[in-house]
Amino acid sequence: MTSTVALAPRTALYLPASNARAIEKARGLSIDMILLDLEDAVKPDAKDVARAAAVEAAAVGFGDRLCAIRANGPESHWHAADVSAIAGSAADFAILPKVEDAATAARFAEAVHRPILAMIETPAGIYAAREIAALPGVRALIVGTNDLRAELRIPGTATRASLSVALQAILLAARAGDAWALDGVFNALGDSAGLEMECAEGRALGYDGKTLIHPNQIEIATRAFSPGEAELEDARALLAAAGGGAERFRDRMIESMHVAQARALLARG
Repeated sequence: MTSTVALAPRTALYLPASNARAIEKARGLSIDMILLDLEDAVKPDAKDVARAAAVEAAAVGFGDRLCAIRANGPESHWHAADVSAIAGSAADFAILPKVEDAATAARFAEAVHRPILAMIETPAGIYAAREIAALPGVRALIVGTNDLRAELRIPGTATRASLSVALQAILLAARAGDAWALDGVFNALGDSAGLEMECAEGRALGYDGKTLIHPNQIEIATRAFSPGEAELEDARALLAAAGGGAERFRDRMIESMHVAQARALLARG
């Protein structure tokens, strides 16, 4: 199947496909996208069970929530079975981890017969991100912040500022390829203030949404990646006032690009 969804998800929650209780609970969550994981969140001896469960969960569906299945990487002996299962599933998207070249992403997209979300998790992936995002089969780039930290040898005590160049490079690649850009996960489950700050930073950089690892993170991320009422009011007023060409609006200059931005903001809202 092929997704025709135009708006990027604000929130995307990873769930181990082997966790039936979490999957059932997710059907009642206010989330934009469910990411059924066959990779890191699933133990080696549970891979086959998780794969079958992911296909079943996608068939049942999640209401109006988007659904994606994350495969194990091409280097793993589970990959071929994952690709076959995803290709025959009802999932909207497929996720490929640790993408480092466009050719691998293109092969995966062709094999699973649906748009893919490519995870950028290594320095090689960052350098190839422009070509990866430009592929017709790639709908989004997802930042794998945990793996990037490890690959870049960033100390565990370092702030997120140490990833600033990587985050901006991935966003630039996504925008150049007309792809969505989803920010990486926030690990500190009890730090709501830290999550809020990181979400605000991600949106300020231009990211469309955030990948999450716990339902308790959904509300904060949804609010952060949604336009506020003041933004919506300003966008409505701008559209009402715009007459074409460069002109003054609320003591600032606007032109056609600002009209387009306002329309996109209202569609998001």
